[in-house]
Amino acid sequence: MHTIAAISTPNAVGGIAVIRISGNNAISVAERIFKPFGNQKISDMSGYTCCYGIAHDNGERLDDCILTVFKAPHSYTGEDVVEISCHGGLFISRKILRTALKNGAENAEAGEFTKRAFMNGKLDLTQAEAVMDIISAKSDMELKIAEELREGAAFRKSRICSQKLMKILGDLAAWADYPEEDIPEVEPDKLCRELDAVRKELFSLVENYDAGRILREGVSTVIVGKPNVGKSTLFNCLAGYERSIVTDISGTTRDVVEESVKIGDIVLRLSDTAGIHETEDIIEGIGIGIAEKMIDSSELIIAVFDGSCPCTEDDLKLINKIKNKKSVAVINKSDTEQLFDTEKIKSDNIQIVYISAKENNIEELNSAIQNLFKINSDIFSSVPAANERQKRCIEKALECTDNAVNMLKNGEFLDAVTVVIDEAEQYLLELTGEKVTDAVVDEVFSRFCVGK
Repeated sequence: MHTIAAISTPNAVGGIAVIRISGNNAISVAERIFKPFGNQKISDMSGYTCCYGIAHDNGERLDDCILTVFKAPHSYTGEDVVEISCHGGLFISRKILRTALKNGAENAEAGEFTKRAFMNGKLDLTQAEAVMDIISAKSDMELKIAEELREGAAFRKSRICSQKLMKILGDLAAWADYPEEDIPEVEPDKLCRELDAVRKELFSLVENYDAGRILREGVSTVIVGKPNVGKSTLFNCLAGYERSIVTDISGTTRDVVEESVKIGDIVLRLSDTAGIHETEDIIEGIGIGIAEKMIDSSELIIAVFDGSCPCTEDDLKLINKIKNKKSVAVINKSDTEQLFDTEKIKSDNIQIVYISAKENNIEELNSAIQNLFKINSDIFSSVPAANERQKRCIEKALECTDNAVNMLKNGEFLDAVTVVIDEAEQYLLELTGEKVTDAVVDEVFSRFCVGK
């Protein structure tokens, strides 16, 4: 495979920048662009060692750098890898990268270093996917799950299921192919029990998927209500700074304002919207239309009502829109005389809390949100599927296993049952990447950043 190079640190100014080179010619490329101080040769360096020197372009000094060598197969990619750590300026790091490209390396594609680690057997596909989960983790729980997956927890669980299915398939094949041998007959009841054990293992991988997804991706949340009920003030309280413009003028918020907000272990992908009411203003009407659509698409609705005013027709319309959604009704301005009739809000799906956004008194709302999306610590013992691809593979394997059990109970021929069990096994091999198409692999790594 060709030798690749990329900047592996963020596209920003920092203390250092790292240019990573990987491939059969990584060391020879490095020797053309880096000169160690002293008489040391890069090709003579052992793996996991560093040297100090200068990066240069055909003799022109670029920067003082540290070069680190990792020898195949004991590297991240499984290939020879060289990393050059230079001063963290955008210009100088890009210049060193361009020099590497001029001297035999090629630009790495998104996720290509991790893709090579997968292709060289350093990671299975679930571990490779966990790399990006670690990078994008926003909480301790999210990081812990990603690290469990990076350590191979999903692979180990799926491998247990796969091995059990392979044993069953082996028993079925031996009994069918060698009838003259003294091989015990396959008993449907015993086979059902063995398949049921696999079903339980597979179910544990998908049962906490939604909780894991919430930890990884956050909860899409929209703040809605009439104009001037305190939506933007509440948004700023949750964000921790003045993100939304707050005035007493009706219709100040016309477009959607977005921010990620962390409440406990939950991340809210929060949107502040235009006040919902009847209006003849065309531009404001567009904003209101967007707000109403977001009610349908969001996972959590924070509906804000003015506790100092009686319930209006616009409030009742909003209540009807959210009553079948996961919602929190926020009665704002709790520091004033309360005139709002909360009996009109009561619903099984709507929690009612009282706050004063002006006084930054929103603890009751924070508690309500954490209770709505409570993450059970048992999630770590079950290790949930990390993404839709993994979930689909596990669900398909589970579906096939269910079908096999039902077929046995209905007295179907064992040949037909064997086909369905083999299909379940194929989905598990696709999960780990042991048997997967190039298209799936390319799609997985397309979500990675360049340099990782």
